[in-house]
Amino acid sequence: MHQYTTLAVFLFVGIAFVVLTLSFSWLVRHKPARYIQDKATPYECGEAPIGQAWSQYYVRYYLFALVFAVFDVEIAFIAPWAILLRNPPAMLTGGFLFLEGLVFITILLVGLFYAWRKDVLKWM
Repeated sequence: MHQYTTLAVFLFVGIAFVVLTLSFSWLVRHKPARYIQDKATPYECGEAPIGQAWSQYYVRYYLFALVFAVFDVEIAFIAPWAILLRNPPAMLTGGFLFLEGLVFITILLVGLFYAWRKDVLKWM
């Protein structure tokens, strides 16, 4: 029964904290709501906005950034692998570690070849 009492106290304190925090913020900000046109405009470094806020962008830039992120993050996996390959632990053999790294690099090369064939690496 003591476990349920502790749970009930934590639940009550959590709910009370949320309710009190929201009530306090409502009291502090409570003033007549006015619609101001300037608040509805998109922010562009203090300049008057030109055109629509929603605009299309070239998807290829996103794909290029995604490919860059994948091949940039892979160094976080290659560096520890190379250190382990130099001095393998007793439970692992150097051949197994080399094969494991070779499979990883092969998967990365297949991804790079796929991106190259889909023309993701071209800027324009």
